[in-house]
Amino acid sequence: MCGICGLAFSPASGQPEISLLKKMAQMLIHRGPDDEGYFSQPGVGMAVRRLSIIDVVSGHQPLSNETGTIWVAQNGEIYNFLEIRAELEKRGHVFRTKSDTEVIVHSYEEWGLDFVNKLRGMFALSLWDGDKKRLILARDRIGVKPLYYIILREGTLVFASEIKALLAHPDVPRELDPEALDFYLTLEYIPAPYSIFKGIRKVPAAHLLIFESPRLTLKSYWKLDPFELKEKNQSLTLPQAMDKLYELLRESVQLRLISDVPLGAFLSGGIDSSTIVGLMRELGAEPLRTFSIGFKESTYNELDYARIAASRFQTQHEEFILEPKALELTEKLIYHLDEPLADFSIFPTYLVSSMARSRVTVALSGDGGDELFGGYEHYQAQKIAQRSLIREIGKLASPFLNFFPPSEKKKGFWNKLQRFTLGLTHPPELHHFRWMVFWKEKEKKDLFNDDLKKQIDSYGPFWLREPFVSIFKEMKNFDPTTAELYLDLRTYLPDDIMVKVDRMSMATSLEAREPLLDHCLVEFVFSLPGEWKIRGLQTKWIFKKTMERLLPRENIYRPKEGFSIPIKIWLRKELRSLLLDELNEVKLKKEGLFSPQVVSKLIKDHLSGRKNYSHQLWALLVFELWRKKYLKA
Repeated sequence: MCGICGLAFSPASGQPEISLLKKMAQMLIHRGPDDEGYFSQPGVGMAVRRLSIIDVVSGHQPLSNETGTIWVAQNGEIYNFLEIRAELEKRGHVFRTKSDTEVIVHSYEEWGLDFVNKLRGMFALSLWDGDKKRLILARDRIGVKPLYYIILREGTLVFASEIKALLAHPDVPRELDPEALDFYLTLEYIPAPYSIFKGIRKVPAAHLLIFESPRLTLKSYWKLDPFELKEKNQSLTLPQAMDKLYELLRESVQLRLISDVPLGAFLSGGIDSSTIVGLMRELGAEPLRTFSIGFKESTYNELDYARIAASRFQTQHEEFILEPKALELTEKLIYHLDEPLADFSIFPTYLVSSMARSRVTVALSGDGGDELFGGYEHYQAQKIAQRSLIREIGKLASPFLNFFPPSEKKKGFWNKLQRFTLGLTHPPELHHFRWMVFWKEKEKKDLFNDDLKKQIDSYGPFWLREPFVSIFKEMKNFDPTTAELYLDLRTYLPDDIMVKVDRMSMATSLEAREPLLDHCLVEFVFSLPGEWKIRGLQTKWIFKKTMERLLPRENIYRPKEGFSIPIKIWLRKELRSLLLDELNEVKLKKEGLFSPQVVSKLIKDHLSGRKNYSHQLWALLVFELWRKKYLKA
């Protein structure tokens, strides 16, 4: 695991200064505290901060072929590198290290741009082909590892694992992108290829970016093809599918046990993390360390379920109780995010990562299970909303139901009913995103000042823009249930969940691995009928039935809680002073982006308990803290 950065331009313009590469790499030291490396030639420079996981002694990066014409810097892990290495050695390639990174160099020599199709893992990499004067950036299929870039005015390409390393380059501008801000306030995250900074872009998941100065090409190398996938497994019976699913899960976990340093696992007690831990035990992982986090508020506490799984699989289990004093971390965590992300669960993710890092260097997690098998309530809501009578009654009842204050319970029936009917008032073209939109178009127009409103109005509704136009079109080729999962696989998963997990784990110098997001497993699950994933309103049906052979029923069929925090309470208590300081009317009027009156009313209604505006207020607070840290630097 590492942080990478660098730049490329016309070789005739000289070569990058090592001092600049060091300055950029220094911003990534948390991603790689163990080692650093630099490479500079006419037209290109790369830098790496390394967290040593595989081949600790000789896996120094950047790394080249024998002749020094091809150089690679990698963030991530190639789990099938031994298999690729054996194939390449048969073809005559000679290896100098035992690292997974070196197989990338020789794979490119052997297969050219097709090398990336051989890789099975999580990665973001840069590869320099000196003969062709070509820089290649590549990101893994699911988007587990991040990669940002910008083209400067003079034609220089600058890239990095995190935005803060880009900003260390003196010519990279710090300018707000209004369209990205609109996406953020609507969805609580910013979808690729956008970033909050104008001009800075994300390399999308499953893409190659090829830079041959001055030409830049973005190329997709992997996509789920519903027709091809269905053909592969359409003859499988349900028992056969369950057997194959178990086999693929086991294989995926086994691949992610490859490590030359201690590893463990996050354990929430739900089916996803419990499956990972159970399979680690079955595969003989020893010692098997597990880590859980809980809250003083009982409705947010999942520790009892984690203890059941830890006891069943005889793990060395550790727990941490998150108290409001952890809110002291707010500004630190926003710094590590680089751009606004309003996912509340950055707090527990960071703290459980910090706890795990005191014992291990690698932790396996259950992330991705909800998007892969259909674990969210909004998938259920989307199925219910297909009934026209319920849909019409719900839309009519929404203004009345949402007039009353929300329940103080985390997940009471009243709160669910309010949220469900409110979602029905959004356009049906949004699919299950109707329950993931936190500002309606009219509400945003009231929030934005006149200049910002004009800019954002010119873009049109977010679902009529890319990347959503293309994704909604592709969804039509899947069955209705699988189409909803595909939407999250392309957006919410890489641009929210994976951003949160990567930044919070890397902030503690911990490598997080996600077995449920192995692309071979993803392809298989997406080839199965939607009714096997969500049967009736039973979420994760085939996953649950399959794991009955391994897990306690309490961990399989427990109520879903989610990895969240009591943010609505914290905003009224521990975060109250911060909220009032950062979102006060004088400050907002001076900055000139948001209506002070609209924000003040949100705050007043939330603090009084009249409404629950925790999503809206937390998003605005995160943005203001980010703005103070990054736009005023």
